[in-house]
Amino acid sequence: MDINERIANIEINIESQKNGLKFFVAFLLEKNGRQDSEEVVDKFIQELDRLLKEHAKEDITELSQYYRLIMMVKPALNTILKPGKEFDEICNALIGGTFKATLDRIRRQINDKKAKKNRSGPVLPGSNKSFELRYFCTVCNESFEIPPEMKEKIDNSDEKVELPKHHDKEMVIKIVKIEEENKDETELEEIKIYPAEVLMGHSDSAETDAEYLNILSVGIDIGSSTSHLIFSRLSLKRETSFFNMSNRFMLVNREILYEGNIIFTPLIDRFNIDIEKVIEFCKKEYERAEITPEMVDTGAVIVTGETAKKENAAEIVKRLSSESGKFVSASAGPNFESTLGIMGSGIVEQSKRTQKNLMNIDLGGGTSNIAIASKGDVLSTSCINVGGRLLGIDKDLKIWRIDEPTEWIMKELKMSYSLGDIIFEEDVLKITKEYAKALFEVMRGPATSKIAKLLMMTDDIKILVPIDSYSFSGGVAEMIYDIGMDKESNETSNPYNDIGRYLAEEIKHLIEENNLPLIEPENKIRATVIGAGSFSLSVSGSTCYYDESVELPLENVPVVPINIDSKDLYNEDRMNEFKDIISRSLKNFSLIEGEDIFALYFKDILIGSSIVALAKIIEIALPNSIANNKLILVILRGDGGKMLGLTLKKNTAIKNNLFCLDELELEAGDWIDIGAPFQTKNRKAFPVTIKSLVFNSDKKDS
Repeated sequence: MDINERIANIEINIESQKNGLKFFVAFLLEKNGRQDSEEVVDKFIQELDRLLKEHAKEDITELSQYYRLIMMVKPALNTILKPGKEFDEICNALIGGTFKATLDRIRRQINDKKAKKNRSGPVLPGSNKSFELRYFCTVCNESFEIPPEMKEKIDNSDEKVELPKHHDKEMVIKIVKIEEENKDETELEEIKIYPAEVLMGHSDSAETDAEYLNILSVGIDIGSSTSHLIFSRLSLKRETSFFNMSNRFMLVNREILYEGNIIFTPLIDRFNIDIEKVIEFCKKEYERAEITPEMVDTGAVIVTGETAKKENAAEIVKRLSSESGKFVSASAGPNFESTLGIMGSGIVEQSKRTQKNLMNIDLGGGTSNIAIASKGDVLSTSCINVGGRLLGIDKDLKIWRIDEPTEWIMKELKMSYSLGDIIFEEDVLKITKEYAKALFEVMRGPATSKIAKLLMMTDDIKILVPIDSYSFSGGVAEMIYDIGMDKESNETSNPYNDIGRYLAEEIKHLIEENNLPLIEPENKIRATVIGAGSFSLSVSGSTCYYDESVELPLENVPVVPINIDSKDLYNEDRMNEFKDIISRSLKNFSLIEGEDIFALYFKDILIGSSIVALAKIIEIALPNSIANNKLILVILRGDGGKMLGLTLKKNTAIKNNLFCLDELELEAGDWIDIGAPFQTKNRKAFPVTIKSLVFNSDKKDS
């Protein structure tokens, strides 16, 4: 029997398993004091059934169905419990009390060739065919099959039966196991049965000494069309286990506490944001949410789209960052916005849940931020100047705003309009058609037309996988999906005094014309601000070195990757070469050693016996920074920040103003903000926001 047949023969009563699961979860909830356990468990089972149904066509065998059952338990539990201590304790109990026992039984059943198949009915004496009577020669120790007629004679005779001779000596009767004699039987190939922990994606939180953090985060988005903010409660978990071989805290849950009002972004003129009105709006939102800046632990301010190009964009970010909480990151940049948009929309999580490749277009006032998520990971991002606010027109089609991208399109279409002019509606349609065509061009491949190339703010999106479905978030998406709008009035009105409605209609037409599989995201107009408040945060490992003389927060620190491998550090003759590598890297970023603040990032360094050599290299490469008592900031991709800091202090001239972080994934071109530490038992972990900064830049610089 081959492997597939053996797997197909495994019998698991899935309905019985679900019933047992339902009883066990209800018992655990009641044990924790839940009064509504029956109602809650029904909701859990309904979601579990829904998730299992999604994969019914894939899961043919009962083993694959049971695997899927285990895999979907955590997503289903998320509907009734927030990730945290109680959630993990229930997962621990399910693994140890239910899943392990069943998987162990399956493992024995499928791999033990001596295991007996279940029989329907009684087993009669002598019917066990695993044993048999054989002739046995006591001289050569060989056994021989007894002919059927001789067997019958032996069984029925009351007297001694004469047996044949072998080596001139009469043989004897011996009972033997058939398996011992069957020399030709093929050995069973072992079939691996996956552990419950791996299938469920969960390790025992008690054994791994898991720690939990709950922090308050704010996200503030100053966009081309609208501005708004959001407050979230973030739950983070740290464990050292098979699934997290580090000391880093991981985001496990986001709960929205307050969704603020949405206002049109106030501008003084086409070149400047009205900072005081934005500040006043944010203050009122804090009051409505009953949250003070002192209560905020982390978050991000993002100035997006065309607003990021305003002359005072950096100034408004600085003001909001300083007045909004203990640590609020100032962030902008088209690729960063694309990542926040697809994460805040819920599409990344949906791609993980469905195991599909999804493209999200966050279509706002000034830009369309494109991103692709595959099975829970963001693969690539891009951005194009396509948005509803790039041409402002009132109900009478009088132009009150013309942004630069629209000026480019008007020029290509041989149009000549200025502020205050009345524009023909057919010309509005021509402009929005060009915007929509350009957007669809870059959604499907690289920009090739002149207009699409002009409008691109970043490199083309890298389409590395076939796209299963498309989604739209952002303000214009509300009109694409007709959310909260009267369709009849929508056809004749212009509620936002811009081309957003026209653009939405043209995009809907192209979706139908191209037969694109369209899905609706969980969040639309608030996607970017939700992303800013929840997903812009990274947390370092909890084995960092922090000198108390370093003042936090640190803002807008450029990351300088240093390409040195651990194995090269043992060659002392190359010390000057390593110094030159660091010097060239700083020069590439126009940074002056001894004057500028920067972070040296060692991606390929593993802390071990090479740690003293690495400390010496840092000392040799930064003489002016040491002499001027500048901050020495070193970041490792792996673990070992505290050990490196102690080694630097002991073996080099660097005695203070030293900060060593670890467990962070960074790239060339990243900037980081570092906030005040979270205290975790006897250790500290630091909130870090990784971002790009693009303020008041023209197209060529962005």
